Amino acid sequence: MAAGGEAPSEGTALASRGIVGHGAGRPAGVAAIQRARLVGAMTEVAAERGISDASIALVVARAGVSRRTFYELFGGREACFLAALDASIARVTVRVVSAYEPSAAWRTRVRGALVSLLAFIQEDPNAGRLLVVAALGAGPAAHERRERLLSSAVVLVEEGALEGKTSVELPSLTAEGVVGGAFSVVHDRLVKGDLESPLELTNSLMSMIVLPYLGARAAKKELNEAIPKRESLSTTAANPLRGLNMRLTLRTVTVLRAVGARPGASNRQLAIAAGVVDQGQISKLLMRLERLGLIENTTPQPSKGSRNAWTLTNRGLAINATVTE
Repeated sequence: MAAGGEAPSEGTALASRGIVGHGAGRPAGVAAIQRARLVGAMTEVAAERGISDASIALVVARAGVSRRTFYELFGGREACFLAALDASIARVTVRVVSAYEPSAAWRTRVRGALVSLLAFIQEDPNAGRLLVVAALGAGPAAHERRERLLSSAVVLVEEGALEGKTSVELPSLTAEGVVGGAFSVVHDRLVKGDLESPLELTNSLMSMIVLPYLGARAAKKELNEAIPKRESLSTTAANPLRGLNMRLTLRTVTVLRAVGARPGASNRQLAIAAGVVDQGQISKLLMRLERLGLIENTTPQPSKGSRNAWTLTNRGLAINATVTE
């Protein structure tokens, strides 16, 4: 991927000192936060403008970090884009796998996977555009990743040939053509900007997928299925740090990670785990995280003097996963 006008001198200078792409000199928690901000920013900028116009200047401005920090964590724009792409692929894969039922009928398995994919795009349009649209023009490495994702879908669709519901011998490329066609439909809708509710494509795409394997009657039946309800991906948002009205310091991150590692821990236990000597300070940090909606006290009817039991909220879980790499 060409740098597209990015000045290479700064990155080259940092590389000559052996610190590019490693977050050298920064505590692991701080580097993870900054990396997450950059990956989230790249996802947003590339989805909005396309990879050719997703300059490092725009990404660091969106992330709120310095250009120097960018080069300490990534060797260049392509490395950051691939990290964003990998993160989106990992998240959609988890989503699809969690909905997959190996013992279910083939149509049920395919529908579950399709609904998961479309819900992912609906709940996180930036990540969806990154996967379906931006990755196409992002060079060989991105193309290879996208093809691996499509190949997984082809394997699932190919299982339709085992249903034996049609007497016609299908070409070997049928599944590849069906998957390619479905992705092409989603791609075109995203490019045109007229896909307000991707889940509404579920029945039409399912009809197209089952037609060659199960015939016209089954395809028509798919068109009459109930449209699935909107699913929530709030805990796997591409940029969970966006909109967080707080500067995450190393001390705060350490406490957040301690809560994640010890759900139900008390103030005292978390102070020991996070290395906070002052009990007043650990109380302030915990109260701040609670106000931000990142942790919650699960003690039944807490009262003055009672033992607190802290756990992460959904957003806390997302951010903790981001800063714990």
